[in-house]
Amino acid sequence: MKKIAILLTLMTFPALIFSAARNETSSSTSASNYLRLAWWGNTTRDARTNEVARLFMQKNPGVTIETEPTNWDGYWPKLATQAASGSLPDVMQQDYMYIGQWNDRNQLLDLTPYIQNGTINLSNWADSAVASGRLGSKLIALNLGVNAWGMGVDPAILRQAGITIDDTTWTWADFERIAIEIFQKTGMQTMPPNEFHQILEHIVRQTGGSFFAADNKSLGWTNNSAAVKDNLDMWMRIKAAGALFDPEEGFLLGLAMEEGPIARGKTWNSYYWSNQHIGTLNAAKRPLDYIMFPNLSASKPPKYGAYLKPGQFISIVATTQNPDLAAKLVNFIINDLEANRILLAERGVPVPSDVLQDLSGRVDADTKYIFDYITKVTPYTSPIDPPDASAGGEVRDVIRPILLSCLKGDLGTAAAVTQMIQAANRVLSR
Repeated sequence: MKKIAILLTLMTFPALIFSAARNETSSSTSASNYLRLAWWGNTTRDARTNEVARLFMQKNPGVTIETEPTNWDGYWPKLATQAASGSLPDVMQQDYMYIGQWNDRNQLLDLTPYIQNGTINLSNWADSAVASGRLGSKLIALNLGVNAWGMGVDPAILRQAGITIDDTTWTWADFERIAIEIFQKTGMQTMPPNEFHQILEHIVRQTGGSFFAADNKSLGWTNNSAAVKDNLDMWMRIKAAGALFDPEEGFLLGLAMEEGPIARGKTWNSYYWSNQHIGTLNAAKRPLDYIMFPNLSASKPPKYGAYLKPGQFISIVATTQNPDLAAKLVNFIINDLEANRILLAERGVPVPSDVLQDLSGRVDADTKYIFDYITKVTPYTSPIDPPDASAGGEVRDVIRPILLSCLKGDLGTAAAVTQMIQAANRVLSR
């Protein structure tokens, strides 16, 4: 038990730790009181989640929780390897982007029986929040917090350039003008669209479309790509003005937040989910603002691009040997007030009304800032689209190098759009 408890403090050597922990389990830990908990995150999330795991063990003597944090880019390949070898964790963080394919493969446990028997308490949850984790007749995930897509910006750079942004009315034309003006006045460059799936989705939704077609066999904007090309043309004009940060460096995968361009003071902006703002602030070690994305026009678009999204889900893997204990851990993470005072809404604005009320008077100014952001952005949102196609991750993988080639100047924007559509549709039509 001593060895496994120490594991929670040694997160800089995850591969060695997890191997050691699994070996230790066979000799000193009963399989009936042992769980593995996996998530993607950052140093802030890792520290808080580890502390919650320790608290759960303190409140449940004899139980051991092995924690397995990974960064976003490494998380899904790691889980794919574990699934192939039959060694998935018991409880895992899930994402709206991937949950459909996990459900299609019957890899997630239906939580309904554990709600019916009271192990998981949803009495303080809104029905709409519960519904986001339901696919078909099964409830396979619970929302760990609401968030929204947006842009982190450095207010000191904006002040230096003499620029103010009204994010309730600004357009992509405003963004282009501001990006070039900031570079001309401060020498600070603009982050390239490294998270192009979310940016592209935002634009397509403003035209009234969706990223994937209703049958998930093609892109939803195959025959409506003008706005996508226009956006790529904009990025190339920013690049021509010298104002675009190096795309190759901006597209690097697997970087810790501390290594990101905005954290290192290399760009005035970045693109990420609202629940990542606190981690980005901690990484940057300076004030950052968080604002809404530009629209195609200042007037209300046919459909707002923004939407409220489950920041992450928590799910139980279907192969767990301890479903009752796993359900108890899930309930603890989502509902326990003491646990949530540790987590402090880092994964997003909490769903349970009692947790939200309790935290509203306890969170620090940065977390309250995100609570207020969600309140601000809500009137500018439209309903979330259905979960991504099961091949959604592969679609993003084939689009990314085409986009990078375009931003490097090796491929024209029209050709890039055509190639992205063709490559994505080949994946989706299989």
